[in-house]
Amino acid sequence: MIYNIPFVAVAILVLLGLYAIIIKRNLIKIVIGITLIESGVNLFLITLGFRQNSIAPIHTAGSSGMPMSLPVPQALTLTSIVIGVAVTALMLSLIVHIYRHYNTLNVTKIKEDEE
Repeated sequence: MIYNIPFVAVAILVLLGLYAIIIKRNLIKIVIGITLIESGVNLFLITLGFRQNSIAPIHTAGSSGMPMSLPVPQALTLTSIVIGVAVTALMLSLIVHIYRHYNTLNVTKIKEDEE
């Protein structure tokens, strides 16, 4: 049962992110929802690479005979974090430009101003 806790946390993060994207109308809250989904995916990747009683996947001179945790999900997660930070910065910069043009962050008011 305790081994399912990371998967439950992944589900909660993704569902909270989807809730923020679908229900909320503030652009900053939508970006927070996207970031929550990214965090859930990163936690899922790290959880997939976990092995019970394993050691870090670092090559050393002596092998202890213990299993190593998988290094590929860790590398994918590191790449995902870097890409996520860049995408979040881009979204926030676009939100700043939208706010300067429309003087609001509410999606429905922005749609009304366009029509």
